[in-house]
Amino acid sequence: MPIVLTPNRRPSAVVALAVAALLLGGCSPAPEPSPPAAGTAAEQLAALPVKGRAPKTGYSREAFGDGWVDTDRNGCDTRNDVLARDLTEVRFRPGTRDCVVASGTLADPYGGGTVAFVRGEGTSDAVQIDHVVALSNAWQTGAQQWDADRRARFANDPLELLAVDGPLNSAKGDGDAATWLPPNTGFRCAYVARQVAVKAAYGLWVTPAERDAVARVLATCPDQPVAQASPSAAGGDGTDPRFASCREAREAGRGPYVAGTDPEYDWYRDADGDGRACD
Repeated sequence: MPIVLTPNRRPSAVVALAVAALLLGGCSPAPEPSPPAAGTAAEQLAALPVKGRAPKTGYSREAFGDGWVDTDRNGCDTRNDVLARDLTEVRFRPGTRDCVVASGTLADPYGGGTVAFVRGEGTSDAVQIDHVVALSNAWQTGAQQWDADRRARFANDPLELLAVDGPLNSAKGDGDAATWLPPNTGFRCAYVARQVAVKAAYGLWVTPAERDAVARVLATCPDQPVAQASPSAAGGDGTDPRFASCREAREAGRGPYVAGTDPEYDWYRDADGDGRACD
């Protein structure tokens, strides 16, 4: 008569316990995320204060100044400075001392295409100047506490401004990174880095959603450097524009220029020989 062995379930239970022990023993706490690299936009983002959005009460475009002004006192308003900086094949309106941009070509950073700019009714809006941090966003993240002069400087700061495709700028509206990003994905890292740099420069905060959206973009480019303002076409090498005379320089709020210090000194006549021109 054959012997029938009754299955012993104890070994299987022991095996299960052993496997569980091995699995648990092999688990270790998840490593802490590495801090962002020094000098990167991610590091700058980590230093920004995070708060909720303040009410929009009291906001208006006029709270940031009456349109485009000449904050750098180079004789041209900010819109023309940015067009001259960001366009190629630039042509200026005659008689404006290379100030008023009449036409040019934009390599649009937001859409990735090319846009022709021709100044005139019905054509100028093809290229618009975007406030990278929307003015209403700035208002709700700290700017409502500023005085009028600081808000005007903010609205005309070259770091805060980009010449872009008009319809895409309209589509952005007053959105932050949590609600709008450029369709051109290759520009998103530079875009959010610029927003972070502007907020850091002016002491603005980010909302939690905004911070998270920017962090997601920067996670794809952890070495993205802190954004810096590009020099404008006028005085792009750090010098003032070259005026026809000292009188024009003074009327534009420029000068005096000191011999051996200011390269502009060599452009003008030092009438009294005191080592200072246009004083």
